Amino acid sequence: MVKVAVVVGSLRKGSYSKKLAENMASLLPEGFEAEFVDIGNLPLYNEDYDGNEPQEYLDFREQIKSSDAVMFVTPEYNRSVPGVLMNAIDVASRPYGHSVWDGKPALVASQSISNLSGFGANHHLRQSLVFLNMPVLQQPEVYIANSPELFDENDKIKSEDTVAFLQSAIDAFVDHVKKYVYV
Repeated sequence: MVKVAVVVGSLRKGSYSKKLAENMASLLPEGFEAEFVDIGNLPLYNEDYDGNEPQEYLDFREQIKSSDAVMFVTPEYNRSVPGVLMNAIDVASRPYGHSVWDGKPALVASQSISNLSGFGANHHLRQSLVFLNMPVLQQPEVYIANSPELFDENDKIKSEDTVAFLQSAIDAFVDHVKKYVYV
């Protein structure tokens, strides 16, 4: 079983990113298991904690370490990554030289309530993942626009075309993961 950690960059109840992540996770094939990882309980990263980490850091790092791959789904805040997501990245990449992100294949998906589709957040996140030595799926790029209109009353994606696109992204991600993880 390939374990995919799903990291959502939004804490809001009713988060469009979380709904999108849930829809994407449901498209994973047999043999792949999604585990949603909570990032809202992580204290802000502080280097003074290194060597005396809060339990939340240790638990989070273990969840990421025990995963085989990571799917990031995020909104865009001020043309970048939400602070809560950057904090999670910092927590799991420290102390320096002991990053639990190292080598894990990743998928980045962004969404926005506007037509911009979270382009800035998507690329800022990719920049951090390069430094963390995470091979990121390059194509297809996943930018989702106008997210408030995307879901039905059961939080399922309404557009068959969008579902087909997301399935193509998940299929490409699965192939990508197989290059790095023995399946």
